[in-house]
Amino acid sequence: MNVSNRARITCALVLIVFSALGIGPIPITSTIGLLVVIFLPAWFKKLVDNIYADKE
Repeated sequence: MNVSNRARITCALVLIVFSALGIGPIPITSTIGLLVVIFLPAWFKKLVDNIYADKE
């Protein structure tokens, strides 16, 4: 399994977990999304690069 597929599967699993946790009183998915949009952390850029690694 290459890096791109592993990153895609990991993202899908994390989003499924966040969706399940988002049912509670604290909206976790939207809070993390807001933090990513505001601060654009280095791990997010690396994740996007890994997802699109085989598209070059």
